[in-house]
Amino acid sequence: MKPQQKQSQWILHLVFIVVSVLCLLPFLLLFTSSITDENEIIQSGYSLFPDKISFAAYGYLFRDASAIVRAYSISILVTVIGTLVSLCIISLLAYPLSRKDLPFRKFLAFFVFFTMLFNGGLVPTYYVYTQIFDLKNSFLALIIPYLLLNGFYVLLARTFFMTSIPVPIIESAYIDGAGEFKIFYKIVLPLSLPILATIGLFQIINYWNDWFNSLIFITDSKLFGLQYMLNKILLDIQFLSTSDMGGNQAEALASLPKEGVRMAMAVIGVIPILITYPFFQKFFVKGLTVGAVKG
Repeated sequence: MKPQQKQSQWILHLVFIVVSVLCLLPFLLLFTSSITDENEIIQSGYSLFPDKISFAAYGYLFRDASAIVRAYSISILVTVIGTLVSLCIISLLAYPLSRKDLPFRKFLAFFVFFTMLFNGGLVPTYYVYTQIFDLKNSFLALIIPYLLLNGFYVLLARTFFMTSIPVPIIESAYIDGAGEFKIFYKIVLPLSLPILATIGLFQIINYWNDWFNSLIFITDSKLFGLQYMLNKILLDIQFLSTSDMGGNQAEALASLPKEGVRMAMAVIGVIPILITYPFFQKFFVKGLTVGAVKG
């Protein structure tokens, strides 16, 4: 390697190191803010190097640790099951739409696209899921409504199948006697890992960050997900902070780590996504760019 090339490579590495550090700074600030004393945050603002450390925010969140652990378990279970089932349904719908020999292919594709533009609205959706399907206060209410199937992901996967799965491979499988399901399972899915990983990452984020389904369909506290639980805690703190109390109650209210709790909630909520993303990162860019090419 020439000296000029080595110098350019070192400069490029240095630039990426600086960019990586800058990307990590917000997360570091988030964590340090969550363990900063409440009075110091009020007086001095957020800092990467707080003078006074306090875990009062985490103590407040985990004062009922069993509820947080249960909410964590519910969110993890919903995310895993919902993502896997969603990927199965999306791929089973997108693959036939990518086949040119499918009858009414354009109409069905338009029908999927139509769902991206219009929906039934909150009241009819609530009525259908609670009165007809009887999903209220059930585990399925956290998986099916709004999140299980997304028209954009179907079209993204369909375009990937059209542009990245060689037709001669499918035809040769037909000649060898393979059926549709065997071709789909043995050939199409292994070649589609980039787009499946991309959509899977999107669905993981959607399910993990969802609190709306818990708000609308769940009243049983044993089925609350993590995001809704944290949102409920934040609303409780905001309610207490605006309440007119006196005496010992006012002193207790003043000691609540309101700002620290917000930061601690963000830390608790973002950790699983930070752990998950590296496993999907190598497929993410390829799947998104290839699948977005117009077919």
